[in-house]
Amino acid sequence: MEFIAIMLIAAAVFGVCYLVDKSFTKAFRSKAQHRSGKAVRAPKRYGIFGVLLTVVGILAICVGVTDGWVLLGGGTIVLLMGIGLAVYYLSFGVFYNDDSILYARLGKKDVTYEYRQILGQKLYVVQGGSIVVELHMADGSTVSLQSTMDGVYPFLDAAFAGWCAQTGRDPEKCDFHDPSQSLWFPTVEET
Repeated sequence: MEFIAIMLIAAAVFGVCYLVDKSFTKAFRSKAQHRSGKAVRAPKRYGIFGVLLTVVGILAICVGVTDGWVLLGGGTIVLLMGIGLAVYYLSFGVFYNDDSILYARLGKKDVTYEYRQILGQKLYVVQGGSIVVELHMADGSTVSLQSTMDGVYPFLDAAFAGWCAQTGRDPEKCDFHDPSQSLWFPTVEET
């Protein structure tokens, strides 16, 4: 009987998350880049783990109310971690079309860049083997993309094509361009 109750609660939480995601998209994602359907997003596991941790946190808090402060405190921490992962998954994204990039982050205003505003890139190798491509923009900001993100390589290919078109460069003459080595743009030198 408890198993059925847990499954019903989990199904309800997943249903609510699905509805929140769809309504969030309709309410806050109305720009041309959003409508293109092209995006770089945090890995889906962030959203899934966020929902699972939220459910486990709620269950631990419910049990902790009657059985002790350890479950209550631990459940609260797990619940907050779950909510944090889910919110990060919903709020981060790089949306793009043929003309521009829309960079959306938690707690910051969305910024739109044209491809010609990309000055270059830096590469970082993260422990575990993933690669971070940091795009340096003309306004002094950076857009950081990790190789584990969903849609990152199609975005970088599209960004390179858009950058070449907007800056008048011939892609064949860009000797720095080597996607097999994670190089799409000129390397930005350390200053």
